[in-house]
Amino acid sequence: MTPHRLTRDQARRIVVRAQLLDANRPGDVVEVAEQLGYIKIDPTATIAPCEHTALWSRIGWSYEPGQLTKAVELDRLLFEYDGTFRPMSLLPLMLPAMRRWPQRESSRQWLEANARFRADVLARLRAEGPLLARDIPDTAQVSRPPDGWSGSNQVPHMLEFLMRQGEVAVASREGRLRRWDLAERAYPRDLPEYGEEEAADLLRVRRLQAAGIAKQGDRWWNAVGTAGEPAVVEGSSWKFRVDPDALAALDADDAGGRVAFLNPYDSLLFDRPRLEEVFEFAYVLEQFKPKAQRRYGFFAHPILMGDRFVGLLDAEVDRTNDVLRVNAVHEFLPFEPEETDMVRAEIAELAEWLGVGVVGMP
Repeated sequence: MTPHRLTRDQARRIVVRAQLLDANRPGDVVEVAEQLGYIKIDPTATIAPCEHTALWSRIGWSYEPGQLTKAVELDRLLFEYDGTFRPMSLLPLMLPAMRRWPQRESSRQWLEANARFRADVLARLRAEGPLLARDIPDTAQVSRPPDGWSGSNQVPHMLEFLMRQGEVAVASREGRLRRWDLAERAYPRDLPEYGEEEAADLLRVRRLQAAGIAKQGDRWWNAVGTAGEPAVVEGSSWKFRVDPDALAALDADDAGGRVAFLNPYDSLLFDRPRLEEVFEFAYVLEQFKPKAQRRYGFFAHPILMGDRFVGLLDAEVDRTNDVLRVNAVHEFLPFEPEETDMVRAEIAELAEWLGVGVVGMP
């Protein structure tokens, strides 16, 4: 098949629409999760945690954090897995690979050495679940050393492993703590069954729908394989795959763009090579840099205007004084007056959503 030839402008518009950041806002939390495939969970809250800013940047003023909790814990339309919220429609496509996890020999050996511990955890959940990790005794025969992210308690390790195998699931949260239960009680029982190859193919299609356009041949979890159709983008030597539905939408009426502040862990920013190749935006998160080496701020949020990144917002919520403190708006190129007005309006909407005032408006 002859590759589709796209301009960079077209490629950017495809990505922005696929990520639900164009002028046509989605209606609710589930619609966002179904399209994006996942919503990243991260507690860093200079403005608000990632899962909430990601949803606000798409849905807008009508989004409330309780809507996410309801979708996950009451309606069971989303589920938590590996630091993300995902639509339940993806679970049947993930289960075949989960059932053959782990692939790494060291992980298999740890599970085999802790067969009794594994049985203890499952038995405790079956009898008393849902439970917090701290409510489950650590009866491990073999311990994994602390890695800087977790301590010596082996229960969180075992729960993570069992989640990846589809044996247990996060049933709810108590603040930032996860409450665990058996997967058979937490997940729907009437899920469709797929073979491993069919499930993998369908996952690649879903990834491409979320990306809009992606590099052909990429590996790891965001690989799209031969899903979609081949494409080339002007000025790029990459071979791309493009979602045919996204191509068709290019010919539809364009509702135009808008301003969006993106959490540094937003899904649009995850693929840094594509971000630079398509948007010509080399984003470096300065969270882990020494303060003296930061240019834009600890947790600066990229500013998307239409289909271009135009700057970075360095802001933080001061809950003591109930204000959103705007430290700086870094402009890559000087804003036109109407662009400044658009950014100001978005800052004001953000503060209203947070329920605070604004200090330091540009």
